[in-house]
Amino acid sequence: MKSMADVILNLKERNIMQIRTAKIRLLILTGIGIFLTGCSISDWYNGYYVERSAIKEGQKSRENYYNSESPQMQELRKQNRIYCTDLASKPENRVARAGYPNGVINSGMYTNCMYDRGTPTYETWAGMQQKKHNDELRAKGKRVM
Repeated sequence: MKSMADVILNLKERNIMQIRTAKIRLLILTGIGIFLTGCSISDWYNGYYVERSAIKEGQKSRENYYNSESPQMQELRKQNRIYCTDLASKPENRVARAGYPNGVINSGMYTNCMYDRGTPTYETWAGMQQKKHNDELRAKGKRVM
């Protein structure tokens, strides 16, 4: 009879131990699940982090472009910026847009004016560099989108 009681007690202890480890595992898995649904690493990396790093990289590249100019070129850029802004802001050159009764500045005219006067904007320069790169790839026989 004593052996039967020992066996039953032994089985109860095993069940308690199994339940305890199952609870711990369930708690860990629930915690991981809540964490991953709350702030998914892939969403953070593909969204916030990549966007922020792309903005920083673009700003750094833009600053490098403008800071690498000679003082004479910077002075010419200041003069051209004033002239081209005035030209693109004239009432007859403004672009009509909904919600703006007086129109908005003609950014295409501004960009072309800066380029024609020898001081292209960073965006124009970057476009020219991309075009050169694409032309080189085409010359090598590679497909360019």
